[in-house]
Amino acid sequence: MNKIVIAGAGGIGRAVGLILAENKEFETKIFIGDLYLRVAKEAAQWIEEGLGEIGDVTPFNMPAEGVDDEMIEVLKTADILLDCLPGSQAPRMAKLCREYDLHYANLTEYVKETNEVIEIAEGSDRGFVLQTGLAPGFINVLGMKLFNDFCAQHGVNGIDKMSMKVGALTKHARAPHFYGFTWSPVGVATEYLKPCVAVRNGEKVLLPALSERQTLIVDGLTLEDNLTSGGAADLPDALAGRVTTLDYKTLRFPGHYQWVDNVLAVIPEGEDRVKRLQFIMQAFVPMIEEDQVIIYASVQGNDKDGNLRAMEGSYRILPMKVGTKMLRAIQSTTAAPLAECARMLATGKWKGVVFQSELDPESFMNGPFVSMVYGGGKVKEPMVV
Repeated sequence: MNKIVIAGAGGIGRAVGLILAENKEFETKIFIGDLYLRVAKEAAQWIEEGLGEIGDVTPFNMPAEGVDDEMIEVLKTADILLDCLPGSQAPRMAKLCREYDLHYANLTEYVKETNEVIEIAEGSDRGFVLQTGLAPGFINVLGMKLFNDFCAQHGVNGIDKMSMKVGALTKHARAPHFYGFTWSPVGVATEYLKPCVAVRNGEKVLLPALSERQTLIVDGLTLEDNLTSGGAADLPDALAGRVTTLDYKTLRFPGHYQWVDNVLAVIPEGEDRVKRLQFIMQAFVPMIEEDQVIIYASVQGNDKDGNLRAMEGSYRILPMKVGTKMLRAIQSTTAAPLAECARMLATGKWKGVVFQSELDPESFMNGPFVSMVYGGGKVKEPMVV
């Protein structure tokens, strides 16, 4: 029995709890905590309703700072903590895992907090898997799979270009913003403004967000991409010397990025641009429940004979039913990789910090949780460009 703490009882916390509990081959005892006990109880009830079982999920209160007696007892009991809290809380959760000897996995794309967690996890006998949701997370493992397959198939040790792109989108898009929120507004505003780690001319660089907009077609759907922060994870370091160009971009419907540029142009100097952009977007952009997630990754380079080749993979994930509950696409695509990492951590093979580049793509992508959600997508055969 794997005793798993889920920190954060929002949409992703609930989804990962349901996905874990629904799989009877990976036995779990789930504790779900939140700043508000009422929210944790509602999440526990929601998971149990989805399973048709009562009493299998234990809710608990998580203080805003420190721990109380109830939380201490939960941490002493558990084996793994899955962090579904805002990224600012990641260092705090990691410290608790060190103190109470738990494995840890999180979702955040926040760079500063990720670096703090790396320092906290140094030398631990437990595994700390970082940035393991959708983007960063699944998209990076997909990128590594394509990279490994390309090098093996074409007899080379490096490539010219790796592109990773993800869009959490609505099914329809209306003027003037051509967007609808399907996940955290503060997360969107943050990724639109924080610097982006990329590789250019073989060197790791920081680039401004929203600085390289392009149009592309993914499975017949016309979209725009643009640089956004956090999604490249550790791949710029892991592939140093083996890739000339590498970046992560967020996919949007045409017209959205121009609208964002117009909004940013009128924000006065000196204001907190993330908070101001979030405020303006929330005033004009609605929250939408019916969503879709578009994923695209590609690698390109010369084979051993000098022929230019490319390999690419794409997925379109729609809302899906788990148990009796319908999960939005952004919930299932984010929660499934986190659940998969819980399974991998439970083997006890991981110690210290574990980056996306270190996860075995075959084991990860063929695992029960990821394959359940992403099984409808396909990695396409290599093609000559």
